[in-house]
Amino acid sequence: MLFRSIDISALERAAMNYGSPKTGKGMLKFKKKQKAAVFGSDLFSLTLAAELARKSYPTSFYVPQADAISLMKDCAPFLSEEDLVEEATRLKALDINIVYSSGLTKEFFESEKKDVDLVAASRHFLSNCFPGDLPDSRTLLSPVSKLLSSQNIDPGVLEAMFDARRAAVSADRISQGLDPGSSRGEEGARESRLYTDMSEASSAKRVPEPREGYGREAAIEEASRCIQCTCEECIKNCVFLQDTGKYPRKLTREIYNNVDVIMGDHLMNKTINSCSLCGQCSVTCPYDYDMAEICRDARENMVSTTKMSLAYHEFALLDMLFSNTESFLSKPPVGSEECKYVFFPGCQAGAIAPDAVFKAYSDLAGRLEGGVGLLNACCGAIAKWAGRTAMFDECEELLKNELKKLGNPVIIAACPTCKKTLEEMTGEKVEGIWDILNEEGLPEGARQYDRPLIMHDSCSARGDHDMQAALRQLTNSLGCTLKEVPYNGDLTECCGYGGLVSFVNRDLASKMAKSCTKDEEVPFISYCMACRDRFAREGRESLHVLELVYASPAGNPPDISQKRKNRLSLKRRLLEEIWNEEVIEVNPEYKIVIPEDIAKILDDRMILEEDVYAVIEEYHTGGSAAYDETSGLLTSSARKGNVTFWLTFTEDEADVYTIRGAYSHRMKVRTRYI
Repeated sequence: MLFRSIDISALERAAMNYGSPKTGKGMLKFKKKQKAAVFGSDLFSLTLAAELARKSYPTSFYVPQADAISLMKDCAPFLSEEDLVEEATRLKALDINIVYSSGLTKEFFESEKKDVDLVAASRHFLSNCFPGDLPDSRTLLSPVSKLLSSQNIDPGVLEAMFDARRAAVSADRISQGLDPGSSRGEEGARESRLYTDMSEASSAKRVPEPREGYGREAAIEEASRCIQCTCEECIKNCVFLQDTGKYPRKLTREIYNNVDVIMGDHLMNKTINSCSLCGQCSVTCPYDYDMAEICRDARENMVSTTKMSLAYHEFALLDMLFSNTESFLSKPPVGSEECKYVFFPGCQAGAIAPDAVFKAYSDLAGRLEGGVGLLNACCGAIAKWAGRTAMFDECEELLKNELKKLGNPVIIAACPTCKKTLEEMTGEKVEGIWDILNEEGLPEGARQYDRPLIMHDSCSARGDHDMQAALRQLTNSLGCTLKEVPYNGDLTECCGYGGLVSFVNRDLASKMAKSCTKDEEVPFISYCMACRDRFAREGRESLHVLELVYASPAGNPPDISQKRKNRLSLKRRLLEEIWNEEVIEVNPEYKIVIPEDIAKILDDRMILEEDVYAVIEEYHTGGSAAYDETSGLLTSSARKGNVTFWLTFTEDEADVYTIRGAYSHRMKVRTRYI
């Protein structure tokens, strides 16, 4: 598409004709104590005097002309007689003491500059009165660009005005005792890094400028053709950046201030922890700007300097420890001590679809030669996302030791995040279960799915085109018809689980999941169990590819307590049915009833059933509770780690407790009996 550029020069002329200039002398401004004097009669000197006056310096402007019109004629000889009169009227309204008919001699200059703090002069004046050098170090003069000077060309209007504004900045910094050459920002013409996608821009017919110039309406019509260039490729589909309402450069500066400068409350901590660390911005940005790296480094820095509260990620980190302790399972094949392969399903697969994990291991163990072991644990990505490097190092040590015991087998991962993390951890290639299934073929009973589906690529698969292709090959084998959407593959969005957003900023995580599934009624299929869970929690029909392969759909998303139960039941089932090991369960001597509405409250407030049992256990074994005679409810609490859990409940019959309400906080409550 051919675009006709906007006539900027004509619009600038129209702005000068129809714009509303500032009026008044600024009498309500507080004048600065330093006085300024400007000597000369060119456009540079006039503009500099106006700039210094605008910065509230009492300014005297010494010119040889007899009146304002003569001054304007020498400064802007290109103006018409009518324009000269108008500009002279504007000049009189400026807050400048213009001294007309001044004899701009060396003696006059020396006498007048004694009572001022800032002195400026035009080059023409100085070359006449001081042909050798500057009169002193206090005098500012107009800088002529090297290019124009070498070509013996006088600066044009814009260059003279630009030089005057630069000189005013220098004067302002000098008056404050600062180095005039530092901290000035970007000045003058420079190559812009602004990138604007023109694919969505529409062409509009140009409004030609008549000989007499644009009228007001014609100028507005021509100006309306501007497409308002903005550099926002990274923001278009990043819910995190949209939610902050800030461009990455400004956000980076605020994060830096939060990390290294602020000594009080760190108000940016939640923002830093709300980035999903997915890396989409680095792909969509033409210059590879990576907010994920900035937020990840900020988390690690603030954790190491104890400026980041554990509360943001404590639940997720404790869940990771649960996966690597109570539900942890590392086993070689039955009858062996080492193996050629080891299946690593990941913590979320066992929590959300334990039946699929059990069947996947059984299938791999039955078809791959050389033996397949099992390492059911968390890869440590949670600690990495939280910036807890010490915890990640502990996880790495645990997993490397277990792999060594198994003979350092080839890892088969069922999770793209686990695959990526384990490859970085071990330095070895990790196979995806999708690669094995493509090579070995589908198992008997694999579910055929003939409805259209949308494949949602995992954030961890960004840049891994082999993984993306392998999953599409596998779904094709399952008979799936995939519908492509714009933001997928390397451009894929985060579901809200990555970076632990769902633990820190639940509303934002919900927006992320909805953004991934917006405007589509087609079911989603993913190869990340967390994505499958996040979409299902937002009410979208969602499947994991292993649920199709092993015909074991998980149904409704489990709550946080059920996820832990699923991991424990999976461990028990594997030990009993694969390794023929008896698992003894110890059940409490009392019964706890949790109604459905209370179960939802527990899930929303991230209170586990084991936390409920901890409170009831303490009460049941002799603890105290407050009794409300009106409602008949008992209220009791127990502290676990950094959190105090409160329950309201009824004791309906002997050793049967029905939970009626739950709450938690991080305060320590001390009870004193009087």
